Amino acid sequence: MCLAVPARVKELLPDNMAKIDLGGIEQEVSLDLVDGVGVDDYVIVHVGYALQKLDEKEAQETLDVIAEAIRLAGSRILRVSST
Repeated sequence: MCLAVPARVKELLPDNMAKIDLGGIEQEVSLDLVDGVGVDDYVIVHVGYALQKLDEKEAQETLDVIAEAIRLAGSRILRVSST
């Protein structure tokens, strides 16, 4: 399964690259596939590439859904492993 996640652009770098914040983890990604990205914009990131730009509200909603899925999966894993 592939997963692309929202990340906030912290810094624009040379060669159409950007430093992003992905849940507290900083990573460099390529902006080759997306136009008009600036600092504090949110982008969907997959395997080192920003795939599209999105607004902060949409990014937060997506991050909330991912966090809830992880929380639910973790509770199921704990339940299964304790039986």
